Parts: sequence; C-alpha cells; structure tokens
Amino acid sequence: MNLLLGFVPFILFAVVARLSDDLALWIAFAAAFALGMRSFLETRVLKTLDAGSTALFGLLALYKGFLQPALSSGVVSLTVHAGLLAVMLASLILHEPFTLQYSREQVSPENWQTPQFRRSNYLLTGVWVAALALMAAADGVAIWTTEISVTTAAAAGLVGLAGALIFTLRYPVTARRDSAPD
Repeated sequence: MNLLLGFVPFILFAVVARLSDDLALWIAFAAAFALGMRSFLETRVLKTLDAGSTALFGLLALYKGFLQPALSSGVVSLTVHAGLLAVMLASLILHEPFTLQYSREQVSPENWQTPQFRRSNYLLTGVWVAALALMAAADGVAIWTTEISVTTAAAAGLVGLAGALIFTLRYPVTARRDSAPD
C-alpha cells in the first residue's frame, strides 16, 4: 500500500490540472516533497519515486511558471508522464526496480535476495512502465496529431493507470498464494 502512496502527487496533479496546470504542478511538488521527507525521516532511505517526483514537479513548476508560462496543458501532461516513465526505466536499467524500496517494507530481510522477490519487483515495475508508456504515447498522439482528442488521451491514460493499480493490489496476494507450500 505504501507504493500507492508514492503516486499521490501524480493523482493530485491529474485532479487539480483540470483547474490550473500551474497550481497542479505546485501542489504535486509540495505533496511529493512532503511524502518524500516523511518517508526519509522514518526509514533514512530516499525512495526513487519520491526523489523523481519531487525533482520532476519542482523543475516543471519552475520552468512553466518562470520560463515558459504559455506551455500547453497537453505538453505539461506529456512531460509529467514521460518524466515518471524515465524515472521508472532508469530504476530498471540500474537493476533497482523502484518497487523494491516499497516491497522491502512489507517482507522480512531474508526474502530480499530471493529470485522470486526480485522477479516480482521487476514485473510490478514493468507493469507501471507499460502504463506510463501508454499514457505518454496517448498524450503525444493527442498533441501532435488529430487522431485522438486530449479527452480520449486522458481516458486511455486512466485505463492504463487503473490496470496498473489493480495489478499492483492483486499481484502480491496471488504471488504469495502461488508460492505457498502445498
């Protein structure tokens, strides 16, 4: 469940962006910073998702607020989705799937190095990568072509997000059941 808390800044951004991109970016930055600091003070670990969210929303809020105020909502959304996708891909490239930091809080340390534990985290991170790739692709198509509307892109993004959330909630239960001795 802590993993889902890491996505609160993105959820806040998506909700508030309907009112104002600037406000949404600053609220998401504040939420990412607060959640990251809370987690860091409790665990002394700066989680990849927290650090990436704080940097992404903070830099984008500054850029849009001071350098490029006319940046369109579609480009802001694409940048947020592509930025989160980049954070997740980097965690895979560095062989530290971002979900590991959350999963380690849920299981005992002797399970951290098991092949099943690592495989599960690669799978969970892969599902999130796929969802964010769908969201970014839909945003890009909506911005640069007339093939789909921004509303359709948002709906496609919600479907991807819902799929990743459902998988994240159900997979650990299924994996534990499947690995339990008969």
